[in-house]
Amino acid sequence: MFTPETFEIAMVSFEGPDRYSQAGGLGVRAKEMCRAFAAAGFRTSLYFVGDPDRPREEVVDGLRLVRICQAQSRQHPAGVYDGEQAKIEAMWEELPPLLLEGSVRPAATEGRVLAIMCEEWQTADFVELLDRRLRVLGMRDRCVILWNANNHFGFDNMDWRSLERAATVTTVSRYMKHLMWPHRVNPLVIPNGIPTEALQPVDMRAVRAIAAAAHSPCLAFKIGRFSPDKRWHQSLDAIAILRGHGMPARLLMRGGIEHFGNGVLGHARHLGLDVADWNEPIEGHADVARSLAETGATAVVNLRRFLPESVLPEISAAATAVLANSGHEPFGLVGLEAMAAGGVAVVGATGEEYARPYGNAIVVETAEGTELASALSGLVERPELGQRLRKAARRDAAEFVWPAIIDGLLERMRYVAARQQVSV
Repeated sequence: MFTPETFEIAMVSFEGPDRYSQAGGLGVRAKEMCRAFAAAGFRTSLYFVGDPDRPREEVVDGLRLVRICQAQSRQHPAGVYDGEQAKIEAMWEELPPLLLEGSVRPAATEGRVLAIMCEEWQTADFVELLDRRLRVLGMRDRCVILWNANNHFGFDNMDWRSLERAATVTTVSRYMKHLMWPHRVNPLVIPNGIPTEALQPVDMRAVRAIAAAAHSPCLAFKIGRFSPDKRWHQSLDAIAILRGHGMPARLLMRGGIEHFGNGVLGHARHLGLDVADWNEPIEGHADVARSLAETGATAVVNLRRFLPESVLPEISAAATAVLANSGHEPFGLVGLEAMAAGGVAVVGATGEEYARPYGNAIVVETAEGTELASALSGLVERPELGQRLRKAARRDAAEFVWPAIIDGLLERMRYVAARQQVSV
């Protein structure tokens, strides 16, 4: 029904593929979903708050990138959420004409239905503005509008009824769907995915080099924003418990720029864990191995520089476990990526619907360090358990590659188009 000849995609997202534009899972979702649509032959555009020093518009691997709010980004160089409100207001002014001339009119002229996919609370008011503009122009029946919730941010300040009139609301997991029910919203669930390349075999020489450099039977890896939701304290508690029992467990970590990070590192020191801040650049697995080797037996190695995506699979496969043990996780992309690399993912019990407890991953139910320490002890004492989980993890992660997710999304579009009375 929807083919590259009849269908086109335009995504609007605060985050995007530029390093300036990445702060969490939203940037990864926007980049990879759009890349997958483009690779499947669909004309795809991604409008996002981009690097002020990059071109306003360019095509990369068949994906059209349109950077918005560059004047505001130039005034706020710290990252995509620096000067957030000013960028939101600028988006309302900039984006409608860009979207109309760059995507809406060309798609209509060439007889294609345009799906406009807007992400997160920053775009909610824009969705309503866009709906009104398209109706005034007589083009609303040529566009399917979706608004997606990746998290619960902004839920209490949104006009849900207006948003539902303007768009079809979606989200990334059944857990998020249940969080939205109290707002009298029943969204469609369109899960996140991983690129097909994520299932490529990992360089085992790199994996062995990282594992050997740790000089520990238990190397845990954790990456994410410094937020209480991510259960950083539980991770540190577990390392302290294991070391207190005589196991020289180590934690390799990469956090964000959030103020909560000071509390995380303070908690480590309160537990008596020594912390080594690693400020050297990380370009490949050898740099990761060096950070572990040159910090000796230090309990916590805190990577302070940008960590390239290319080394994450190697770290995940080398680690005893990847700690994606969030207390609130809308989907849990880190855990799924770790599974795809053949790692043992330790996840929470919220939106990580790809995880089967001790079937393909480890699921922790509490915020207690004792529970996490016990799970890590089991992996050390029973190597066959880790091997079984790694094998199942790679197999099951294959069900979440973007081409499969997109195929299901296109089928859902039949309903969405009918509901919005869009001419197909």
